[in-house]
Amino acid sequence: MNENEQYINFDEYIRQGEPQKKERAEAWRVAIGLQAVDGLKTSEYLQQTARRNIEGEITIDEARELVKEYYIKKTIHDDDDAEKEEADRVSSNISKLLQTDAFTYSVAGFAAIHRAIFEGVFKHAGRFRDYDISKKEWVLRGDSVLYGRWQDLQMAVEYDLEQERLFDYTGLNKDQMVEHLAKFISGLWQIHPFSEGNTRTTAIFTIKYLRSQGFSVNNDLFERHSWYFRNALVRANYRNLNKGINYESLFLVRFFRNLLLGENNTLKNRYMMINPPEEWKMPENTPSSTPSSTPSSTPQVQGMLYTDNALIIRLIKVIGNEQLSIREMLEKLGLKDRMNFLEYNLNPAISEGYVRILYPDKPRHPRQKYLLTVKGLALYNEISKSISV
Repeated sequence: MNENEQYINFDEYIRQGEPQKKERAEAWRVAIGLQAVDGLKTSEYLQQTARRNIEGEITIDEARELVKEYYIKKTIHDDDDAEKEEADRVSSNISKLLQTDAFTYSVAGFAAIHRAIFEGVFKHAGRFRDYDISKKEWVLRGDSVLYGRWQDLQMAVEYDLEQERLFDYTGLNKDQMVEHLAKFISGLWQIHPFSEGNTRTTAIFTIKYLRSQGFSVNNDLFERHSWYFRNALVRANYRNLNKGINYESLFLVRFFRNLLLGENNTLKNRYMMINPPEEWKMPENTPSSTPSSTPSSTPQVQGMLYTDNALIIRLIKVIGNEQLSIREMLEKLGLKDRMNFLEYNLNPAISEGYVRILYPDKPRHPRQKYLLTVKGLALYNEISKSISV
């Protein structure tokens, strides 16, 4: 049990099954856990306030205001007040972000996440840095990743986002898909556009982007392994040929396989240190998460990709790599009742993250089409391979 859990037992709320309490508890769990990335811990007051929000006594905006007022009115000051105030206010800001579905995939949207997280904490919230940086890393024995030049930040973020937007997931198996997503997030983090709070911003962007692609990722990984997440990003972006050290994405891919496929790969920070002492080396029998080229023999993809809803699976097969209107889907399925199709086929497929609309900002667009999300494509590709085997 970590120190935060003495105040809130998140698992208790999540097991209760009340959707709203579960959603709020998961948001707070991630928000509080991510503070460990910068060695911060939240206060007992924040824990009590979070519990009131989870219980539904106060809204998330009321919780944020209470935290703000707490530090304004606090008369007795402790040595760690500044760190706790940052942890508390950032946690409440992140919780609000995670309790809403709004997401803008753009450079401005990425900067807006940083602004929303660090509102009232950093004066430079939402602004790209205007100087070059280096950071001594424990896993690199004091060395630093080579981060992007400050003059190139806008262009670099634009490029990475556009490359991902244009990337074709068609034909990839689930292993290749996870590896690509890990590479995308790794590259975005390495640009390091913000002087402070870069990893926390990248984590929230990751959660919201993957949600937009159909994945359910708001689990305890970012709460319990936030420091591992950062160190894995460091190792994936560090190379020193003079020392014989190359980029190592294995650790980050393991994190993403746990995140997206529901696997249970071992995540230990000490395994990531370069030239570790003998007792810290990764055991040779530790299972590797290197993607396998062996096709699945069953359409039942394990973990978060799998669904046992036969109607959703049938719809996924029909859509495939196409973009279809409701009329086209009805024709391909041989159905006539539009309302039943929406209720039992399309809406469940959308709510479970397998199908998305082509124009999300204009739901009533006259040429609206439906296509598979990245998660839906992963399942479609696995199904296709199992049929052809």
